Amino acid sequence: MPRPSELLPLLKPAPFVRDATARRLRRAASIDDLRTIARRRTPRAVFDYTDGAADGELSLNRARAAWNRVEFTPTVLRDVSTVDLGRDMLGARSALPFAFAPTGFTRMMGSEGEPAVATVAAQAGIPYTLSTMGTTTIEDIPTAARRWFQLYLWRDRAFAKDLVERAAAAGYDTLMLTVDTPVGGNRRRDVHNGLSIPPALTLRTFLDGALHPHWWFDLLTTSPLTFASLESTEGTVADMINRVFDPALTMDDVAWLRGAWPGKLMIKGVQKVDDARRVVDAGVDAVLLSNHGGRQLDRAPVPIELVEPTVDAVGDRAEVYVDTGITHGADVVAAIALGARGALVGRAYLYGLMAGGQAGVAKTVEILTGEITRTLQLIGVTAVDQLRREHARLRPIG
Repeated sequence: MPRPSELLPLLKPAPFVRDATARRLRRAASIDDLRTIARRRTPRAVFDYTDGAADGELSLNRARAAWNRVEFTPTVLRDVSTVDLGRDMLGARSALPFAFAPTGFTRMMGSEGEPAVATVAAQAGIPYTLSTMGTTTIEDIPTAARRWFQLYLWRDRAFAKDLVERAAAAGYDTLMLTVDTPVGGNRRRDVHNGLSIPPALTLRTFLDGALHPHWWFDLLTTSPLTFASLESTEGTVADMINRVFDPALTMDDVAWLRGAWPGKLMIKGVQKVDDARRVVDAGVDAVLLSNHGGRQLDRAPVPIELVEPTVDAVGDRAEVYVDTGITHGADVVAAIALGARGALVGRAYLYGLMAGGQAGVAKTVEILTGEITRTLQLIGVTAVDQLRREHARLRPIG
């Protein structure tokens, strides 16, 4: 048996970290790890609002299954000691090949909210997209970040026009019109949890709050939790969508925005190649292939499966982006190899926000950056811009 004196040099306990958030995050090695921490630290209704999707959640699950079908074709014996992760995205260089997607009601997931996410985006050198359904005003997002603004068209066009003008005046360089939300999707988890806006302190939420006192303390000791661009916020998110958003959105509105917006224009929620052609013919700069993270139409098309045919259809007339179900840096690499200009991530950084506030969002970027870098090196590519279809494919189903 070894003597204690021989074992002692081998015992190297990890140094104690005083900061509780840093202790939580240091062992997170994946987005799924952040999701696990987020689930433990937030009330059930809040976690499910982020994690859930519409109806039976088939669209979301199919999207994640599609990412799992990606197969890379590596080339060996290449010098991959250095890797360039930069990518031109809508007229400017991004340090990483992804952007932060718009997410509604972000301060519900963590009281630091949109400003914390935008700050991390600025530090990482990537675009941040503020949602119309955000909990921070257009003017209060840090100007250090490259800012995009996501727009829902309202029944009251004058109000939408005001938002567009404010975004332009505040220096946002890209407008992202979401077109897949004529009505609100049926998000069963929100219904089952009784989630309202703002969150109501029912007996059920009170009991759940007893298990998550830090979340309720933040809620009750910070600014009131409301949508920054909405005056009336009673009921569920779906109630507000049906009351405020315009189901009569058409190509005429795309043409109007193209004339009114001075910067880049992206259409989010495209799920059909023919629709991609139509909006590109109308003069938009980019299409975002998205089924809203599975939160609108269940059984919707899987965005990553649309990348190749859409790129073939629009050619170099517009940039093609993709989202939904991205939980690993290899997903981003695959999207670009298949032809996308870049990817957008939403849930991933919200898990980070719930797990550890701004530090958790930074951890999300750290994890994705490491995964992108390692994937490129393992497939023998030294720059994101070198990715081609020969580097990845979707394995057939079955």
